Amino acid sequence: MLNDRSSTLDLLRTRRSGRPRDMAEPGPDSAQLRDILAVAARTPDHGKLAPWRFIHVGRDARPAFRDLAERAYRAGHAETPNRLELEAVDRFALQAPELVVILSSPVEGTKIPLWEQELSCGAACMNLLLAAHAHGFTGGWITGWAAYSPLLLEGLGGRPHERIAGFIFLGTPAQPLEERVRPAPDHVVTEWDGN
Repeated sequence: MLNDRSSTLDLLRTRRSGRPRDMAEPGPDSAQLRDILAVAARTPDHGKLAPWRFIHVGRDARPAFRDLAERAYRAGHAETPNRLELEAVDRFALQAPELVVILSSPVEGTKIPLWEQELSCGAACMNLLLAAHAHGFTGGWITGWAAYSPLLLEGLGGRPHERIAGFIFLGTPAQPLEERVRPAPDHVVTEWDGN
C-alpha cells in the first residue's frame, strides 16, 4: 500500500520512487513544500555545515527552465540535436507538478572531509523523498546528462565548487508505482567476527 502512515516503519517500507513523466496534479502546495524542505534539512550533518542547497523551480519558472535545459543540451552535444532529443528535453523540464534541484554545496576550509559533506547531501535528498511520501506524494530523483551540465548548473545559480546532486520531481502518481526487486539482507549484510 502506498503511503501507509500507520507507523513510521510502514511509511518507510511503502516508499516507492515514481517516474516523473507519470506524475500528475496535485503536487505539494506551498505549505507542504516548505515542510518537505524543512524535513529534508534535518539530515545528518557533521560540523553543522549544511553542505547542500535546494532550488525550487516553481510552476511559473518551468518554461524558462525548459529553455535553459535546451541551451545546456545543445551546448553539450557536438552534433545538432534532432527533434526527438529536443522533445525529450522538453518532457524532462516540464514533467511533474513540482521540481526541486538539490546542489551539493561543500563548505571549504573545514576539517569535515568532502566525502562526508557529499554523504550529507545524499541524505538530504533521501529525507526530501521520505517527507514527500509522508505528505502523500511521490518523488523521483533524476540525474542523467542534466546533472553534469556546467551550463545548467550556472543557469540555476550554482557556484563553481557546487554540483547538481539531482532533480527531485514531486507529484501524485498517475500510474501504479512499481515495486522493484530489493536486495535481500543476506546479500548485503555480513557479520564481522573480529578476526
